[in-house]
Amino acid sequence: MQKVVQADQNVVDEVERTKWKRTLQTLVKDWRLYVLLIPMLVFLICFKYLPIGGILTGFKWGDDVDSLYNSQWAGAYWLQYVFTGPAAQSFWQAFRNTFVNSMYGLIFGFPIPIILALLFSEIKNQHYRSFLQVACYLPHFVSAVVVTTIIRMWCVGPNETLKTGGGLLYQMFVGLGWNKLDNGAAFTTDILLHPKFFRPIYQVSGIWEGAGYGSIVYFAAILAISPTSYEAARIDGASKLQQIRYVTFPGMAPTLTIMLITRIGHILNIGYEKIILLVEDKKASWVTADVISTYVYRMSGRSNAENITPIAQVGIVMDLFNAIIAMVLVLGANAISRRVSSTSLF
Repeated sequence: MQKVVQADQNVVDEVERTKWKRTLQTLVKDWRLYVLLIPMLVFLICFKYLPIGGILTGFKWGDDVDSLYNSQWAGAYWLQYVFTGPAAQSFWQAFRNTFVNSMYGLIFGFPIPIILALLFSEIKNQHYRSFLQVACYLPHFVSAVVVTTIIRMWCVGPNETLKTGGGLLYQMFVGLGWNKLDNGAAFTTDILLHPKFFRPIYQVSGIWEGAGYGSIVYFAAILAISPTSYEAARIDGASKLQQIRYVTFPGMAPTLTIMLITRIGHILNIGYEKIILLVEDKKASWVTADVISTYVYRMSGRSNAENITPIAQVGIVMDLFNAIIAMVLVLGANAISRRVSSTSLF
C-alpha cells in the first residue's frame, strides 16, 4: 500500500514539474489559434480594461474630462448628488424605466426565440424552413434608423397637409378603440406622443428585430439532441408536446441556462440609439422612455449655458451603479443555477 501511495506521489510531482513544459508545447502546437486571439485580447484591453481607470474620475472635482485626472478628490459627493441630490429625481425615473423595460424584454422577449426554434425544428421541408429562417433573421440586419423611421410613420396621426388618415398603427388603434386618453377622450395625434404607448411599441419592435436571429442558438441546441431520444419517446407513446417537455427541453437545458444568465447580466444595459430616434422630439414620452443611457446622452447634448450638471461625474456614477447591479444579478443567477442544476457560467 505504501508503495502505491509513493508511486502516486511521484506521478503528481512529475506532472507538476513538467507543467510549464507541457504548456509551452501546447502553445507551439496550436500557435495559429492563439494568434487569432490577439485581436480580441487587444480589443478587451483597450475598450474594457483600460477604461476602468476612468471610474476614479467619478470621485473627483472638475468641469471637463481633461482636468479630472489632475483634480482634487470629491469623495462620495457625486454619489450623493445622483442618488439623493439634485439629480436624484431624474436618475431614479431613468433607473425605473431601464429596469421595467428590461424586465418586459426578459419576460416577453426571452421565450419568443425559443418558441421560434421549436417551430423551425418541426418543419420537415428543408427549403421551406430555410426560407422562413432567412425571413426571420433579416430584421436583425436592418438599420435602427430604418426601423425607427418605419415605426414613426406607422404611429403618426392624421395629417391634413399630406391628406392621410394616419399611419398603419394609428388606424389600427382607432379601429380597435385604443386611441383613448386616461380621461376617456380620443386623441388625434402621434401615438408616440403618449407615454403609455411607448413601452409596448418598443418591446414589440424589439422582439420583431431580434427574435429570429436569437433563435439560431436554440435551434442549434435542438439539432444537437440525439434522434434516438425522440424515437424512444415515440415508442413509449409520447405525444409531440410530451416529446418537447421530456426530451427537447432537458436537452436544451444547458443552453437555456447560459443564455438566461447572460441575459440577466445585460438587464440594465439598454442602448440609447433606438429610443432617441423614436422619441427625440416628443418630450412627453420621456416619462416612460428615458433610461440611464438616454439621460446621460441628453444631458451632455445641452448647450454650455444650460449645462449646469457635471456630465462626466454623473455619467460615470450612473454607469458604475449599473455595472455593480449587473454583476450582482449575474453572480446571483449563476449561484442559483449551480445549486439547482449542474450548469453554470463559472
